[in-house]
Amino acid sequence: MLPHERPPLAPADLNRINPAIWPRTSSRTDGTLTIGGVDVRDVARDHGTPLYVYDEDDVRSRMRDFATAFQGSDVHYAGKAFLCKEIVRWLMDEGLGLDVASGGELAVALSVGFPPERITLHGNNKSAAELTRALEAGVGHIVIDSFEEIARLGHLAEQHGKRPRVMIRVTTGVEAHTHEFIATAHDDQKFGLSLNAGAAAEAVRRILALPQLELVGLHSHIGSQIVDTAGFEVAARRLAALLVSIKDEHGVVLPELDLGGGYGIAYVEGDETPDIKELADGLREIVAKVCTDAGLPVPRLTIEPGRSIVGTGGITLYEVGTVKDVEGLRTYVSIDGGMSDNIRTALYGAEYTVVLASRESTAEPMLSRVVGKHCESGDIIVRDCYLPADLAPGDLIAVAATGAYCRSLASNYNYLPRPAVVAVAGGASRVIVQGETEDDLMRGQL
Repeated sequence: MLPHERPPLAPADLNRINPAIWPRTSSRTDGTLTIGGVDVRDVARDHGTPLYVYDEDDVRSRMRDFATAFQGSDVHYAGKAFLCKEIVRWLMDEGLGLDVASGGELAVALSVGFPPERITLHGNNKSAAELTRALEAGVGHIVIDSFEEIARLGHLAEQHGKRPRVMIRVTTGVEAHTHEFIATAHDDQKFGLSLNAGAAAEAVRRILALPQLELVGLHSHIGSQIVDTAGFEVAARRLAALLVSIKDEHGVVLPELDLGGGYGIAYVEGDETPDIKELADGLREIVAKVCTDAGLPVPRLTIEPGRSIVGTGGITLYEVGTVKDVEGLRTYVSIDGGMSDNIRTALYGAEYTVVLASRESTAEPMLSRVVGKHCESGDIIVRDCYLPADLAPGDLIAVAATGAYCRSLASNYNYLPRPAVVAVAGGASRVIVQGETEDDLMRGQL
């Protein structure tokens, strides 16, 4: 085993439920993991496995945390993290806005009556149909991502007699310290218009020349799993400089600034997470200072948390199928799901915490790798972890912090149906997204 492949140290207590990693209502009751007052054995019995389980109180409380911390600013939930009708209803109840990145996400929001003025439409290649639907619905903002989109949206707006409020997505050259696939503000990637190359400034000129579009602000998103404000400060300073140049060149003062999202959560022991109030105070202070230094009025701030609202509140339940010891290396624990319900480990090396959920154990720790049932050697859910040595087929294991991007990225690889999504609260569980059946997999085939 190479030095960089050495496994983590075994935890002192395999039964521990770390409140920084698990949903806020999680505990062990008579040895069994409970969430929202519901025994996971009952949830698995009633709804089957694999199963996505969301702690409704956890998710709603995090929505309120952001709304309180960023009072006076706009908090728009990034729907790409996980979106369904019930999540949209929670957002409406808690007073948050919503970011959508496709016509499908917009359709989900509109289907339950979400206020369109609280919706922002993102996307690097919005179709004419998607833009038309956004115009007809009257979404609050459309974020411009290319020169082609300026002309396309201007033409459609004129056709429909609309004047949408638009922002320009600016790539500021700030690289968040994160995986290449989730860092989004450096120049060499598909999103936005480059500040350094002058594309953002040219986009301003083109939009201001079109009376059909109302330019109201700038947008920036520097990446994901960010735990401090350092990158935001650099991005805000660069955006402020652009705001000054817009004022100098065009005599226009833009009233809004969207710094995106990407705030991190804890997946394993030792992961840092930002304090939401400190984050809010820090971002407001940064924006106020850079704009004051530049002689500009302070714009209204918008942020776009996604993972940090739903990530920790969701877990995935699996049933153990086989336990295979590879002598001298590790034990492979195969579960009834896999990369079709959580691609993140295979996609960019995500790490997770996993526990035996259906009972407690005092057995010795066993170096394990939790793997799925797909025909891929890269079908791994948790690469290196410790589980009790008495783990057996039929046991339930739970993987923490799977509330963001797991269901959203789920697939039918090897013709596995996508699991159901269940919300738990007040000692009861209910399905909020039905699990697929084999009939669903056949639908549409001729």
